[in-house]
Amino acid sequence: MLNSYLYISVNQMCITNISTEVITMVEFQTVKAEEVKFGKNNFLEIARKKAVTEEGDNEFISLSRGFYLPDGSKRFKRNIAIPDDPQIREFVAKHIKDM
Repeated sequence: MLNSYLYISVNQMCITNISTEVITMVEFQTVKAEEVKFGKNNFLEIARKKAVTEEGDNEFISLSRGFYLPDGSKRFKRNIAIPDDPQIREFVAKHIKDM
C-alpha cells in the first residue's frame, strides 16, 4: 500500500557547541512525504524536509525505514539525509533503478 501525504511536522533540537557555548535551535519541518508498507509491520518513507535555524534554512531529502508499534504509531529505525541537489538526486535515482 502506497500512501502519499502533505503535512508540516515540527521537531526541535538544540545543538550545543561546547568550545564557544553557543546554543542553536534547529526546527525540522516535514514538507511532503510518501510511504510504502512492506513485510508484516515495516515501512519506507521518503520525505522532503527543512531544517530551520535563525541563520536560515536548508532543505534535504530523507529516506527512513521503520516499523509500526501495536498502537499503530510509527517507530523509525534508520535514516539517511540526501542533499537537495539536482545532480545528487539524479545520481541516487538512476543507480537505485539500475540495481
